[in-house]
Amino acid sequence: MQAFRTRLFLFPPETDHWLAILRVGLGFEVMLYSVSLRNDWCYLLSGITRKVAEALLSLESHFVPTLGWFVALAAQLGVREERVIFLAWLGLFASGCALLVGVACRFSAIAAWLLHLCAAKSGGFTSYGMDNFLTIGLFYLMLSPLPDRFSLDWRLRDWQVRDPQLLGFWRRVLQLHLCIIYFFSGLAKCFGSGWWNGSSVWRALIRPPFNVINPEILVTFKYVFPLAGVLVCLLEFGYPIFIWSTRTRKIWLLGVCTMHVAIAVAMGMYLFSLVMIVLNVAAFGTGLFPEQGKKIRLQPETTAA
Repeated sequence: MQAFRTRLFLFPPETDHWLAILRVGLGFEVMLYSVSLRNDWCYLLSGITRKVAEALLSLESHFVPTLGWFVALAAQLGVREERVIFLAWLGLFASGCALLVGVACRFSAIAAWLLHLCAAKSGGFTSYGMDNFLTIGLFYLMLSPLPDRFSLDWRLRDWQVRDPQLLGFWRRVLQLHLCIIYFFSGLAKCFGSGWWNGSSVWRALIRPPFNVINPEILVTFKYVFPLAGVLVCLLEFGYPIFIWSTRTRKIWLLGVCTMHVAIAVAMGMYLFSLVMIVLNVAAFGTGLFPEQGKKIRLQPETTAA
């Protein structure tokens, strides 16, 4: 019975609703990421800036993919660096569009993951948390049992229904990963006094380029900062505890998504907030709807008498 419970936890039968949310959400995220960098893409990822970032990265490992790999390969064919960098942007944008509508889902997910990883590592001086979480999401997406039934691939071809336990396994991995991330993030915040007295919230809101709110307005609401800091600590530290229970999941998921919406509005970190909301809703949101939360019953294995 214990083995059955372990197997049921690791391989819970699931529908592919969560996978559709993850595919569409990450596809939209990749598109917005590409569009936001369209004017500065070549400037940030070509020339001496890219070479320095890749040189520093090579001190840690020579096996992390970068745009320099494609540039070096294209140079042997007589293709200029600027053209390779532009084609990388075009490929990333196209893969995001393909994921959004569900065309060549597996290939598009792999291409999006590889190109974004290369861009994030080659632009190490400008990458931040959003790039890490987008890479994580695309990594799980490309390994998951694509396509989902809401994709264009599914409608154009006669795909078989995916194994519900395999769908459940990859969703469970994503859930556990998010729990680890939020728990240790909240634990680190709890050890610092700045989150209890609100000074960390204040510093986050006035630090360029995230100072989108007028400082005079911030001073007016300075008494809210300690409360906001405590709420952030509780939401993140309590995430792996309260997100699993069906009684508290709605409250905690809504609280986490509200926190990321507030980050987007108060600090202008729209891409970061969007990818975090997509990951959270895909991991824990679909089961909140009765028509989507129906589980496929899995009976324990019995042995012949």
